[in-house]
Amino acid sequence: MTSHNPNRRDVLQAGAAGLAAMSLGGLAGAQDVNQQGVPLRPLGKTGVKVSLLGLGGHHSTRAQDEKDSLRLIQRAVDEGVTFLDNAWDYHDGGAEERMGKALEEGKIRDKVFLMTKVCGRTAKEAQSNLDDSLRRLRTDHLDLWQFHEMNYEKDPDRVFAAEGAIEVALKAKEQGKIRFIGFTGHRDPLVHLKMLGKPYDWATVQMPLNVLDGTFRSFQKQVLPVLVERGIGAIAMKTLGGNGGIVSSVKVPVDQALRYVFSLPIATLVSGMESEAVLEQNLKIVRAFKPMAQDELAALEEKYKAAAGDGRYEGFKTTKNYDGPVHRKQQLS
Repeated sequence: MTSHNPNRRDVLQAGAAGLAAMSLGGLAGAQDVNQQGVPLRPLGKTGVKVSLLGLGGHHSTRAQDEKDSLRLIQRAVDEGVTFLDNAWDYHDGGAEERMGKALEEGKIRDKVFLMTKVCGRTAKEAQSNLDDSLRRLRTDHLDLWQFHEMNYEKDPDRVFAAEGAIEVALKAKEQGKIRFIGFTGHRDPLVHLKMLGKPYDWATVQMPLNVLDGTFRSFQKQVLPVLVERGIGAIAMKTLGGNGGIVSSVKVPVDQALRYVFSLPIATLVSGMESEAVLEQNLKIVRAFKPMAQDELAALEEKYKAAAGDGRYEGFKTTKNYDGPVHRKQQLS
């Protein structure tokens, strides 16, 4: 009998089209759709399903008027977006404050899968971050807590050092304050691989995935196959290049940029949606989503290969401009 499961060698050597063919075929065909028409996918081997489109915590809370942020978050949930992203340092804590208020006032905490990120590398810092996040988000538990911005070679060792942040995460999980543990990063896939080599069975990994990524410091080629092999939930971000440059400068149409990443074996795509107009645009795309065929994926990669060559449109990989202020200071210590 022929196995339909990719073996290690095949997975680790797969490009975008091959990876999608091996890993997404059954997933996309069998994926559920919620009542609002948004596709749901398994979050790795957690046993949880989340919306394919996720709401980014930074963009959704940057409106000058708080009420606009609350309305955007509540509408996203009403429209079927169940995965909510955030981080301890976004807007100096304001992002978590607004999201928590939106969930509490809308009485919708139980309708979402709530994720936030920890910036601290030591146990003391991580515990303080956790206490702040639970208070700001007005909840007694987080569905997912991720180590934020694993961008530099020494970051994994700091988290796993004696009295490192991992100790707080493991204890909080035992106490029921968090359900799952993961990590994020946007700079170097080799740092992700180092984290994946640490002695913990991660639930999720968040990383940049876009039509240009496969050519320069590729998370898609180096990290995503490992996640597929190990059953770790892949969370995509920076699908439009972090500041929209893939659309504005490279001229990749938004629907193609999103569909390309939706067609990869990811659990959810965290999108920076700062207005209801952008939310409506992305909802239209995800509700109509059909996986791209292998030749369509390959054609898009080839079309934009020249723009992808040196990472100029993925500044989060080549500059410190996308590093949060907390993490910039950490690199100096």
